[in-house]
Amino acid sequence: MTTGTVDTADMGAWLEAVAVDAAVRELRPDYRALVVVAEGLVPGPSDDTSEKLLAGAEETAREWLAHTAPEDHPHLAAWREAFRAFGAKPQRTRPSAEALLRRVPAAGLPRVDRLTDIYNAISVAHVLPLGGEDLDHYRGPARLVRATGEEPFETTGGGESVTEHCPPGEVVWRDDAGVTCRRWNWRQCARTRLTLATTRAVFILDALGPLDDPSLTAAGDALVTALGESSPGARLASRLVR
Repeated sequence: MTTGTVDTADMGAWLEAVAVDAAVRELRPDYRALVVVAEGLVPGPSDDTSEKLLAGAEETAREWLAHTAPEDHPHLAAWREAFRAFGAKPQRTRPSAEALLRRVPAAGLPRVDRLTDIYNAISVAHVLPLGGEDLDHYRGPARLVRATGEEPFETTGGGESVTEHCPPGEVVWRDDAGVTCRRWNWRQCARTRLTLATTRAVFILDALGPLDDPSLTAAGDALVTALGESSPGARLASRLVR
């Protein structure tokens, strides 16, 4: 499906064109994505606002990690099952929320930049995969599909730009130019990553069955509130995609 005529400058139209392919729905009928778009964001390095969110998320995570292993959390266990269903090994390539949570006890969460810190904090506090990307570098709308093996994925290796191709059947987010995130929520591409110049972004919150719709909505509300507080005047919209 080619929908590149949808201009990312029209946030509302772009948001309505986000889609989950039938092959992904067949794999996990319980999957939902809450997609949040924002413009007028204030980018920059980590600051007091993002530090407060990260510290709070770390405290929340440490409380339950003292009694529960990450893989035993119902939502993370469901994501491990989803990864196995398309051939990924979650012990090697972990769902993004689990990868973040495993950093908390020893090193804590990374401090990257204010926008990335905000979505990482919400991801950990609400125990769901959540990614953010620069909307100005998208080519057409986001679609969640199973890869054919021909889609390019732009990444880096050894300090150099590298183009990879995903194995057929892997669940990936993509746009008209190629894969934007591999293995559902494992690794984002270099082309659309958030930078210190990002003012327009898309955030995708991933949910499976154990995380109900009210909990997904609460996570989205927390993200919108945090973005609004860090970027007064930002314009935001969201859509639940099934």
